[in-house]
Amino acid sequence: MLPDLKQVIRLQDLDHRLAELAKEIAALPRHVAEIEKKLLSHQRKLDADRAALAANQKDRKKCEGDIQVQDQKISRLKDQMTGSKITNEQYRAFQNEIEFCQKEIRKSEDRILELMSESELLDKNVKAAEAALKAEKAEVDAEKAQAEQRTAADQKAAQEVKVERAEIVKSVPPSLYQRYERVKVSRRGQAVAEVVEGRCTACQIALRLQYYQDLKRGDSILMCESCQRILYYNPPESFEEFEGGTRVAMS
Repeated sequence: MLPDLKQVIRLQDLDHRLAELAKEIAALPRHVAEIEKKLLSHQRKLDADRAALAANQKDRKKCEGDIQVQDQKISRLKDQMTGSKITNEQYRAFQNEIEFCQKEIRKSEDRILELMSESELLDKNVKAAEAALKAEKAEVDAEKAQAEQRTAADQKAAQEVKVERAEIVKSVPPSLYQRYERVKVSRRGQAVAEVVEGRCTACQIALRLQYYQDLKRGDSILMCESCQRILYYNPPESFEEFEGGTRVAMS
């Protein structure tokens, strides 16, 4: 195989590697953003649970305050009932008002029991969510650290590939490199293709017999007459069978 052709093949390998690294470098920030978005949704759910628990506790305090107000009112009404100058009608009115206050107290007490039951579940949910969120934050931080390390490694690898690529570009004829770049752009990054059994493996078009023979001789760099990719041919290996774990040549 011609040295220039080997260099072009290597050039394509390096370009494919650069594309893979670029794709991974671009994907890592998106991955971090996704896991942070998921973490944020869980944080919002925890905040909502905490708010619900706080509202529950606020309602309980209000009910307890209402009971205290009604107790004080009952105490005042009873003091007024002990006066010596109240009529029977006034006495009955005081009794009715006391009964109303007692009903309000029972309603508040029932509501407190409901809130206490709800509070147990809310408190359990908050504690479980806090523990889960703490663990998830640790996982996210670890993933972010790994992503940063991977990005740094990819960037270093990409720089090394670029250095090697630049050396290859210097070594190949400008006309060949220009052709390579044109075909790479028009053929979605694949400018070089292997020929197997007389066919271009990129476009699957069979080569003319004479053209195929010229390619096999390797005297010059040829292009696929169909897709214009730079072609190369790898002769089949002469060692094809194994006997007793040792590879032997076919006669």
